[in-house]
Amino acid sequence: MRIDPPTVEAIRANRVRLGDLVVTTPIRQLVDDAVAEAVGASTQVWLKEELFQRTGSFKPRGALSVMLDLDAEALKRGVTGVSAGNHAISLGYSARILGTTAKVVMPKTANAFRLQLCRELGVDVQLVDNVTEAFEKVRDIEANEGRTFVHPYESPKTALGTASVGMEFIDQMRDAGASLDAVIVAAGGGGLTGGVACAVKQMSPDTEVYVVEPEGADTMYRSFKEGSPQSLDAVRTIADSLGAPRCEPYSFALNKMFVDEVVLVNDDQIRDAMRLLFRSAKLVVEPAGAAALAALMYPLRSRLEGKSVGIVVCGGNIDAESFAKQILPNTAPS
Repeated sequence: MRIDPPTVEAIRANRVRLGDLVVTTPIRQLVDDAVAEAVGASTQVWLKEELFQRTGSFKPRGALSVMLDLDAEALKRGVTGVSAGNHAISLGYSARILGTTAKVVMPKTANAFRLQLCRELGVDVQLVDNVTEAFEKVRDIEANEGRTFVHPYESPKTALGTASVGMEFIDQMRDAGASLDAVIVAAGGGGLTGGVACAVKQMSPDTEVYVVEPEGADTMYRSFKEGSPQSLDAVRTIADSLGAPRCEPYSFALNKMFVDEVVLVNDDQIRDAMRLLFRSAKLVVEPAGAAALAALMYPLRSRLEGKSVGIVVCGGNIDAESFAKQILPNTAPS
């Protein structure tokens, strides 16, 4: 699939359009003895703290980039989507501020905390057995109710929105008088990773961009290996926000164009990164939000030692009980 990727000018213009509906999330250099031990004393770690975005994840950047282009009649009919939680929350937020409604299909295994946030935002949540069934259900809603399907990661407008994460990161580093040798970002389908990589590579061509996936949800990894979008028979990871059942054509093409490599981490490595972010950065993150740091701690450590590395902390929507189960010894499920 041949695509025309978003230009830096288009990314900037879209970010201006989003205005204060989203926030420019902070960056921070993470300096701590435990971090030095985990990634190498000579490695500089910079966090892009996207968990402080409105709704607790990067998702409104993409959802609003789609919904701001809907005409009055489409807005009146409302939107629909499929989500394990974060996209649903962002659709609820976006629908509320744009004066419309959202009906979202979620798997029954979705985190109860995220379900609660959705309902507090007025989302009509439809629960089904699994993500595959969710995509079938949402197509019925789209056809029968006339709602606009806002895909959780697959569209040029979504990537245009998520690209602002990468654009901000490079701008903020320059403002700090620093630069990045590499950026690591987690994939949950490829909308965030493709957008970030697109912006970073155009603004700072020498910066390497690495995508990380859990071993139990490795659609982008398989797609890079096979040279075409691939699907999974099932998702098996604690990082449910990264559990896309398949890679889609546009997202694959955008990632293939700009990403240097896709690497994998396991759930125990993600837990270690959650513990490190809690100890050293005082951040409570969902498993997906720790995956990029896990990649630096494990598969990319030796390769990036001594480098200046940017980590996108993509989300923090997790309740206290679930967080504790993952980070406390002998409590995480096997």
